[in-house]
Amino acid sequence: MQNRITKLFNIKYPIVQGGMVWCSGWKLASAVSNAGGLGLLGAGSMYPEVLKEHLTKLKAATKNPFGVNVPLLYPEMDRIMEIIITEKVPIVFTSAGNPATWTKILQNEGIKVVHVIANTKFALKCQEAGVDAIVAEGFEAGGHNGREETTTLCLIPQIKKAVQLPLIAAGGIGSGQAIAAAFALGAEGVQIGSRFAASMESSAHEAFKQKIVEAKEGDTKLTLKKLTPVRLLDNPFYQQVLHYEIQGASPDEFKNLLGKGRAKKGMFEGDIKDGELEIGQVSALIDKVQPVQEIMDELVSGFNSTVENFHGIRL
Repeated sequence: MQNRITKLFNIKYPIVQGGMVWCSGWKLASAVSNAGGLGLLGAGSMYPEVLKEHLTKLKAATKNPFGVNVPLLYPEMDRIMEIIITEKVPIVFTSAGNPATWTKILQNEGIKVVHVIANTKFALKCQEAGVDAIVAEGFEAGGHNGREETTTLCLIPQIKKAVQLPLIAAGGIGSGQAIAAAFALGAEGVQIGSRFAASMESSAHEAFKQKIVEAKEGDTKLTLKKLTPVRLLDNPFYQQVLHYEIQGASPDEFKNLLGKGRAKKGMFEGDIKDGELEIGQVSALIDKVQPVQEIMDELVSGFNSTVENFHGIRL
């Protein structure tokens, strides 16, 4: 397939791996890029020197295009961007901040910039900022989420109608059938997180991967709305958060509960009781840990068979 997304990134398939904190190291990013998609390092869980180390290993592991996902709310942003520019990262996905802050600076260095949004207001800001493409992420997604709680099925056509930028759909996409649905709504690419978080190459702890595989319908919850909405797996830590919500806790009380390193504790260190386990609703459809190449093969074949099955169908 050739479209604006595959041409923009110079990739075989319009499939982008989510740059998930504590899951998206160089092994995962290189495996996705080598399989024909676009692999992303998740810089949100990396100190600058760690990011530099992962970039060195990633460049050695793939000759294909790759990128870095940068949540703009994290500290040491100047240092992170300095490394990205110095290391000649070809593609940067930004999120959780104003797209105008870094877009032109990065583009002047020859870097393509994509921004993640969850509503039309920020899609228009992206267009004004001149980003190269946008990711529209629906309510089903894991991790940080939009306050509007708009589902992917509703969000994608709204964004498609509002802007002319190349559009990547995210949230609840974990199969070839879902990719076909996103394309039917107007997307030209997809970003997939949860499915790759449960891959063999993911840097997530094996205990977290097993919890993803075990997840059933309704096992993820959108919570922490007084701070920034986050979708988590239901575990004892989530139950603590729920108790705080019922008691009407203040934002400061929630911050004290979270403390430091709660996501690392859960997803990277494997503390499935007291850790923060960020994953999307699509986890209920994931029933095994697989190598990236196998996942990509299933996504591509599932998309192709879905499109073929619809050939000639009329209402």
